[in-house]
Amino acid sequence: MHILVLGAGVVGTTTAWFLQKQGHQVTVVDRQSSAGLETSYANGGQISVSHAEPWANPSAPLKVLKWLFQSDAPLLFRPRLDPAQWRWALAFLAECTSARAAHNIRQMVNLGTYSRSQLQALRRELGLDYDQLEKGILHFYTNPEEFDGALEPTRIMQDLGCDRQIIDANRAVELEPALAPIKDRIAGATYTSEDESGDARKFTQALAKRCEEAGVEFRYGTDILGFDQAGDRILGVQTLRDGHHETLRADSYVLCLGSYSAILARQLGITLNIYPAKGYSITVPVKNEEAAFKVSLTDDEYKLVYSRLGDRLRVAGTAELSGYSRKLNLTRCRAIVRRTAEVMPEAGDWDRAEFWTGLRPATPSNVPYIGKSHFANLYLNTGHGTLGWTHSCGSAAALADIIARRRPEVDFSFAGM
Repeated sequence: MHILVLGAGVVGTTTAWFLQKQGHQVTVVDRQSSAGLETSYANGGQISVSHAEPWANPSAPLKVLKWLFQSDAPLLFRPRLDPAQWRWALAFLAECTSARAAHNIRQMVNLGTYSRSQLQALRRELGLDYDQLEKGILHFYTNPEEFDGALEPTRIMQDLGCDRQIIDANRAVELEPALAPIKDRIAGATYTSEDESGDARKFTQALAKRCEEAGVEFRYGTDILGFDQAGDRILGVQTLRDGHHETLRADSYVLCLGSYSAILARQLGITLNIYPAKGYSITVPVKNEEAAFKVSLTDDEYKLVYSRLGDRLRVAGTAELSGYSRKLNLTRCRAIVRRTAEVMPEAGDWDRAEFWTGLRPATPSNVPYIGKSHFANLYLNTGHGTLGWTHSCGSAAALADIIARRRPEVDFSFAGM
């Protein structure tokens, strides 16, 4: 078939790769000038099966209320006169039960484990280099209550096959000496040796190049305006490029537009409960090699993730539910710098931090939409939230199987199945 993939982020580009591997003619459309320039641009860099506890959990409602008027809060909800935001918020509250949280952990661990194996196989096949490190991910806790709250989700993950070990402060510093300055404050930690890190943008752009070499066409600088439809079929996608309107036609279509998927789907009468969670990151040069971390880290209390990308340090996190604005909130940027400099003061040149913000396509459950829509030739691969990089290869491989009318290998609640 000829398949049109809408979006050239890490999810859209991996989707294009796995579809062309199955013999399809693939065209990718994106408004940017290259692949991986929006949510994939400067994300946290983790391939984190162990980061499977959803935001929606029994402790979340009280935390959100506490953080409501705190401008540097890890999760900030800014109420707006936006029905989509309130629909998302109400559904989020419904996901905050223990039973729903356990169900969603299962979904994310299963997809994450499968996706990590697909990424590793792809890396071996293509010899891709994207500043990857296979040194695991270490979650550390400086608040005893946060550590205690992480124990049950960790046990659920262990039961699902995620080797997330519960360790003490001594073992944490042994694994990552850069944590030595705060050793006395670490209440506990977990370590998942099979998790990884790497630069999602470098990966996406390297894979896009391999896609082009394999015959995939990328139409950059192209705005997607809407669909032509008849009955239960999509007939084409209306686009604008260099001031010229064009309708692009294919046999099937895949929606991989991140936070913007919900807006476009609404034109078709499809309700995707996806809302942008604005995330922030800093990228700083290494200052002291001896003090800089190599193991990827997660500071769960502050909802920050740390990845080593060659001679750069990437720290990302927090979430702001405030609409589609990508304006930098410097208070939140500086809060990341402040916390990171407190944890490891000599690791990076914190005064030279580069700030970035992007819109993560969050669902209330943190579980993405992957599978078939109610249109016969429209498929979904979107809503991955903070785990798009982690879940991209598995989502793409699974969707390629679904389009080929094969059941994917991973146990996951796919849309339309």
